[in-house]
Amino acid sequence: MTDAPEPEKAPENKKIKGKNGQGKGGGQGRAKRAAMAQKPVPIAYTPRPPAKPAHAKPRHWFMFFAFIIMVAAPVSAAGWYLYTRAADQFASTLGFTVRSEDVSSAVDILGGLGSTLGGGGGGDSDILYEFIRSQELVRAIDTKVDLQTMFSRHVEQDPVLGFDPSGTIEDLTNYWRRMVRVSYDSGSGLIELRVLAFDPAEAKQIASAIYDESSTMINALSAIARSDATRYAQEDLELSLDRLKDAREALTAFRLANQIVDPNADIQTQIGLLATLQEQQASAIIEYQLISESASEGDPRVAQARRRLEVIEAQVDEERRKFGAGGVGPGGQEYAKIISEFERLTVDREFAETAYAATLSAFDAARAEANRQSRYLAAYIQPTLAERSEFPQREVLLALVALFSFLTWAIISLIYYALRDRR
Repeated sequence: MTDAPEPEKAPENKKIKGKNGQGKGGGQGRAKRAAMAQKPVPIAYTPRPPAKPAHAKPRHWFMFFAFIIMVAAPVSAAGWYLYTRAADQFASTLGFTVRSEDVSSAVDILGGLGSTLGGGGGGDSDILYEFIRSQELVRAIDTKVDLQTMFSRHVEQDPVLGFDPSGTIEDLTNYWRRMVRVSYDSGSGLIELRVLAFDPAEAKQIASAIYDESSTMINALSAIARSDATRYAQEDLELSLDRLKDAREALTAFRLANQIVDPNADIQTQIGLLATLQEQQASAIIEYQLISESASEGDPRVAQARRRLEVIEAQVDEERRKFGAGGVGPGGQEYAKIISEFERLTVDREFAETAYAATLSAFDAARAEANRQSRYLAAYIQPTLAERSEFPQREVLLALVALFSFLTWAIISLIYYALRDRR
């Protein structure tokens, strides 16, 4: 930087003479000269020389090679593999839901409340969603259509997207979850499947097998539900039937032992006989009194009338004793005990019949209710047959590889420069 030039010297004060030769504004001129003397003099500026041309440094080459390794190389490798080695995959779409047909009973129809409602089984749909992703279904379909052969057809050409046939059932289940995508709406209970395979017919075959196995599972759940709904009613019905059989057998054994079919009918007969004897007793008393009044004491008619009256009275007493304590009825047992035992057995039989009728009605109602709540699988999209390959989505996969590779490189670069600036 050069030295600043020395400031010029101020000119000497000269008096300005007017027309009359005298000094003009002497005091004002001195003030202006003093102000000019105090004003700073500008300093001359010399510009710096231009910057030298930029040159690549080691860190620049490091970032460049890192971009090549972390971004360009993975994208190139992924593009080469996707467009030269990856086998075409075909998709088959299947959609279904679990329905429950709830038909109203005849009582509801008569009462004006009858309706037929088709509702979705939310809980059954949750079970079915997990079943489609389970190892059990994979094993069943593998046994039916040989999944390992289908999925490992292009494994030598496409080892990344193909299935290794030497894998276990766990490996096959994991690969199954990649090839079978399940979309489930818990609100509506709709289940939609996208099944991938290396042949369109095989994709449709796998989708049909999934639908068949799912229908079998739902039918089994429906059968279990019906069995649970009627099991307790069936047990009560069997118990009441055994009780009714025992009551009837006991009543039959009682009749055989006492040689009496219906004690009530026998009682009515005995009561009728007693009533007849009482009528005859009344007639004999009247006849005896008439004869006693008109005949002498030694008249044989008086003795005969007395004898007839005594016989009738003895027979009436005998019939009355049958209904009291010590009365002997058919079979040599006391008549009162026979009647008491018969009434007890009759009450037991009537109670057993009533209980059997109630449990039978409950069983019929439970069975009808179980049948009305049957579940079934309703397909709203039948397994489709693809006409062209849509998978793997090469452009999408390549874009994802490029995006994640670039983000990884950018993050590492930012971390490197942040550490460098901190040092």
